[in-house]
Amino acid sequence: MYERHFGLRERPFELTPDPRYLVLTPSHHEALSNLEYGITARKGITLLLGEAGTGKTTLLRKALTLKVCPEDPCDEGWVYLNNPTMSRQEFFELLAASFRLGPEARSSKAQLLLELQQLLVDRHRRGLFSALIVDEAQALPDHLLEELRLLANIESDTHKLLPLVLAGQPEFADRLNDPRLRQFKQRIALRCHLSPLTLRETASYMAARIRLAGGDPIQVFTRDAVIAVYEASRGIPRTIGVVCDNSLLAGFADDLRPVDAATVREVCAEFDLPAGQVGR
Repeated sequence: MYERHFGLRERPFELTPDPRYLVLTPSHHEALSNLEYGITARKGITLLLGEAGTGKTTLLRKALTLKVCPEDPCDEGWVYLNNPTMSRQEFFELLAASFRLGPEARSSKAQLLLELQQLLVDRHRRGLFSALIVDEAQALPDHLLEELRLLANIESDTHKLLPLVLAGQPEFADRLNDPRLRQFKQRIALRCHLSPLTLRETASYMAARIRLAGGDPIQVFTRDAVIAVYEASRGIPRTIGVVCDNSLLAGFADDLRPVDAATVREVCAEFDLPAGQVGR
């Protein structure tokens, strides 16, 4: 709708976790390196923590696009789970289907583990990587945490055969301090954290996404508007996207270019967000 008005090819602030629009801050870059290392070095469990909206899902999707093994002919060694609130049986059925195991593996845990280990050993022998990635890990029920712990035990004499990556909100780390989960916590080999963006990072993030969409940042938001976006979002990328997208829509409706701080404040008021005093 507003793309042509601001000289854009596409909308730069969609909320879908598009890896093309991943802007790597230092903490994002470090986290992505940890994810890649956890998979390629076949570590047991890699834990990614961050507040809601800091970009965990986008980072996971970026990790999935990494060509860590370009000769891999299919996706049979990779599972991405973004809704972990399920029963044991549903979890086993998902694993069997995702790893393309036989029909008996969907109804028998013993058969599933047997076929899965054979698959992972074969992939390891051929130099292929495998991984099980769980998003929204704070929603994992205790019985699935135990199943994940057991899956992390599948190994050869020298390597873990199924690296696990779990991404969750900070309260998940608190939950892992429960003595009942100490065996699971002991298996965490790598741990990284995504922090909210600083003001400078917010400005760079907005500018980078605008450029990726074909625009000129100076022609889209004023300096004061960028500060207002930061103050309202507190550096949370998802909130930055909501504020920016709606501010561009409001700017288009008012035939305004670039968007100013007053427009951002109006949008923030609609979303009940604190926009600070910039530009007043």
